[in-house]
Amino acid sequence: MKRRRVPEVRRPEVRLPPLEAYGGGGLEPDGDYDGVELAGLDLAGQDGAGARFLDCLVRDCGLDGARLTSARFLDSVLDGVRGVGTDLAGAQLRDVEVREARLGGAQLHGAVLERVWIRGGKADYLNLRAARLKDVLFEGCVLGEPDFGGARLERVEFRDCVLVGADFGGASLKDVDLRTVQRLEIARGVDSLAGAVVSAAQLIDLAPLFAAQLGVRVED
Repeated sequence: MKRRRVPEVRRPEVRLPPLEAYGGGGLEPDGDYDGVELAGLDLAGQDGAGARFLDCLVRDCGLDGARLTSARFLDSVLDGVRGVGTDLAGAQLRDVEVREARLGGAQLHGAVLERVWIRGGKADYLNLRAARLKDVLFEGCVLGEPDFGGARLERVEFRDCVLVGADFGGASLKDVDLRTVQRLEIARGVDSLAGAVVSAAQLIDLAPLFAAQLGVRVED
């Protein structure tokens, strides 16, 4: 029987044009940011709900408590951003690279991520409930207690990541590649892993969870 190949994630191909330094004071609701670099700014607590970022570089900015609900990031790069409680609920990220971000409690519930490459960094308590992820690559990052409850994941790869306390409850998975995850701990939703691909070693580690889900007792 021929083994089915796991489809590769389609990575974003971001080619930023020559950028202008952002000269504005802060973010604005429904603001329009096109071809600018926002570098080293403290954007804590600012309101950029509904804003659009096209061909932008957001570098080394603080986003503590920033409100970016329903914002759109298109053909852009987020490099070294950091923030606690950043609100990106309902946001859209398409053709975006996220590099070495450090986030805590970021809210991305109901967000749409398509062709997104998340490289390095750390995110604790990442809320992706009911989000839609398609062609998303998590590479070399640490995810502590991420919440994928009710989310839809298609062609998503966790490459060389640490994934601890993950919640997949009620999620829908298709071609989700977990094989190279360095540490895989699933807190909830093992019954939703249909559509994921794991390694033989990971299967052994997950066996007690699968047995518990099926009501199978294992005794020596």
